[in-house]
Order: sequence, then structure tokens, then C-alpha cells
Amino acid sequence: MFELAGGTAQSGGSILGLVGPFVLMFVVFYFLLIRPQQKKTKARNTMLKALKKGDKVVTIGGLHGTIVEISDDIAVLKVNDVTKLTFDRGSVSHAVATDTESKE
Repeated sequence: MFELAGGTAQSGGSILGLVGPFVLMFVVFYFLLIRPQQKKTKARNTMLKALKKGDKVVTIGGLHGTIVEISDDIAVLKVNDVTKLTFDRGSVSHAVATDTESKE
């Protein structure tokens, strides 16, 4: 490639030496960042699909309530004896275990 004063050619590094560190970084990022986030998203979607009438839930904003009506994209929560609030189904953060569920 390059002619040196001694008349010998000097070659560049192999392509594996250049690409190898990038592949290794991608593998590390995949197992430390991407894969756990995908698992978390899948678990959340499963929880949202499993919601049903009577479940006690907490919204993203911290509101505690019981589901009285639920459709594909809307959840109506009963907060006290009188107050019912309508939320997006996706705004439910998590379901709260009831006394009967925690004993099993």
C-alpha cells in the first residue's frame, strides 16, 4: 500500500479489529439496557390487558381506586362512595393486591 524508504509495504489493521469493539458494545447495551426494557414493557402490557372490574389499582398520578367499568381504552375508577373518575387504561400504573390475593 504505502511505499516506505526501505521498500516494504505497510498494511492497515484488519476489519475485525475495527468493528469488533462496536459489536461488543452493542451486545453489552442489548443485555443491559434493551432486553430488560422490552421485558418490562411486555409485563406492563400483560398487566393492562388483565385488568378487570373490581381490581384495585394505582394510576400514574398516584390516585388509588377500584375499577367499576373498563373498556378497550377507558377505565372508570371509584375513589370513594360517590366519586367516579374516568382515566385512560394506559394511565394505570399497577394493580394493588387485595387481602384475598395476598393470602393465597
